[in-house]
Amino acid sequence: MLTQEYDVIVVGAGHAGCEAAAAAANLGSSVLLVTMNMNTIAQMSCNPAMGGVAKGQIVREVDALGGQSGIITDKTMIQFRMLNRSKGPAMWSPRAQSDRMRFAEEWRLTLEGIRNVDFWQEAVTGLLVEDGTCVGVRTQLGIEFRSKTVVLTNGTFLNGLIHIGEKNFGGGRAAERKSTGITEQLRELGFETGRMKTGTPPRVDGRTLDYSKMEEQAGDENPSKFSYLDTPTLSKQRPCYITYTNEKVHDILRTGFEKSPMFQGRIKGLGPRYCPSVEDKINRFADKDRHQIFVEPEGWSTVEVYVNGFSSSLPEDVQYEALRQIAGFENAKMFRPGYAIEYDFFPPTQLHLTLETKPVRNLYFAGQINGTTGYEEAACQGLMAGINAHQRVRELEPFILRRSEAYIGVLIDDLVNKGTDEPYRMFTSRAEHRILLRQDNADLRLTPLAHKLGLASDERMARVEQKRQQTADVLDYLSKKPVEPGEINGLLEELGSAPIHEKTRVVNLLRRPQLDLPDLQRALPELHEHLGQYGAEVLEQASIHVKYETYIEKEHQQAERMGQLEDLRIVGRLDYKAMPALSHEAREKLLKVQPETIGQASRISGISPADISVLMVYLGK
Repeated sequence: MLTQEYDVIVVGAGHAGCEAAAAAANLGSSVLLVTMNMNTIAQMSCNPAMGGVAKGQIVREVDALGGQSGIITDKTMIQFRMLNRSKGPAMWSPRAQSDRMRFAEEWRLTLEGIRNVDFWQEAVTGLLVEDGTCVGVRTQLGIEFRSKTVVLTNGTFLNGLIHIGEKNFGGGRAAERKSTGITEQLRELGFETGRMKTGTPPRVDGRTLDYSKMEEQAGDENPSKFSYLDTPTLSKQRPCYITYTNEKVHDILRTGFEKSPMFQGRIKGLGPRYCPSVEDKINRFADKDRHQIFVEPEGWSTVEVYVNGFSSSLPEDVQYEALRQIAGFENAKMFRPGYAIEYDFFPPTQLHLTLETKPVRNLYFAGQINGTTGYEEAACQGLMAGINAHQRVRELEPFILRRSEAYIGVLIDDLVNKGTDEPYRMFTSRAEHRILLRQDNADLRLTPLAHKLGLASDERMARVEQKRQQTADVLDYLSKKPVEPGEINGLLEELGSAPIHEKTRVVNLLRRPQLDLPDLQRALPELHEHLGQYGAEVLEQASIHVKYETYIEKEHQQAERMGQLEDLRIVGRLDYKAMPALSHEAREKLLKVQPETIGQASRISGISPADISVLMVYLGK
């Protein structure tokens, strides 16, 4: 293996690296996965959970495309909840607590089960670049591994610096060393770099907590899952708990502010806006007398507990003293304190939509190196980078998802066209077509694309076709099934809906906001009997289609209009400086990003509709 030329080398074995290696290898590429520590493959560095608002949609999309994160989460989760059920289906977001140790173990076993994946444990200190093309990597031992493509997924390890109070030391994660050399080389190759910051809370001994003083947060009564395949469904679950900080906690934390690396300016990188440290929360929201704390078990058997909401880089003694003032934590013992970590990232406007870098050919970036935060955001980037590295090796068409096709498409499009100066996190509000991009239909949207690539199996495709056909059958039945007033008016009165005075179709009743399909099945035995042959997933799909048909159709029409701009390609590297009718900002941004389509150009920050009109006239000439 020391002399073999690989198709793809993946550097880093976090969530991005694992998905990249699995995708490229399952497509048929020879892959070398290089990691500093084989024992921390797919480590959940922060909270032991997958999914959440918008993030759950991403995990389902990764699964629909033939990725592994959803399958592994299903095999190792200890609790499942569907968030936002009180809102519309575009907002429903699956989230699972995972067994941290089992999650990492399952990922490693999955990768070891893929014949095309080789492993090497060592730090990568540099890239092999010839004539502007990446052709391999160099390790700390001076070994050179050659390849046709390289995917960098270095996470928080590039020149990582850990802060706890006034102490700081190099590291990419607790008890793991940082990675050096790559940033410096990439700067020399013309890359722009920046610094970002993230943090993690203390871990405590669950045996020392008094859960009777906390609110129990149980999983769903009928838990679902992430994967569309036959993965196990939870038969038992572990509860999480909710407690709160108080004024005493806040006062103790304030005593450490003079030693805070964040407040004293020792941390230069920007942290995640939507996941602030506890000291940042009490500083920014001084009017709040308490903040919510989620107490999350780290697995089925371990006593280790994750204190979600108490991320901190204050001195360890201040953290410990403040922690013990929280209800239920009076006798808590700490396993390790929270800390902040600064690391290098590369502004993602330096990438193509394939995640290949613009300055160096055949080099791909995925995960936190691109300025994102979160396992899910990293996993989907790794999947897309792995697919596109394989496509490049085989001289096949690049695989790019549009904003109307997937949250993954939204994420990558945002990164490449808008960039980010703070850790990027996905939200449903970022997706203008979110009613199309629901968690329940990711397989219908994406599995056909993945099957065409060769990444989604025939089994997956058969399931999608069956779901599509069965949904159509249910919709057809609902549109034809008549209902007499005497059969349904009792239910309508019970639910506060207007009675009917003549025979109507079931589909007309289902469009009413007060009625759901289970209500109608309860009132109409014949309907219940007929629909009993279909699974819950199909019935949910049909019900959503009926209730939101008008909105879905409008979204499709809007997506088609935007798609016309995506089909207008910009061929070659244009000299935007020679287009005086463009605004100065437009010329500057277009030169930097070099968009590949008119649609992409229209989404660059600072590009106006007038600039797009000028550009289209120019291209028309």
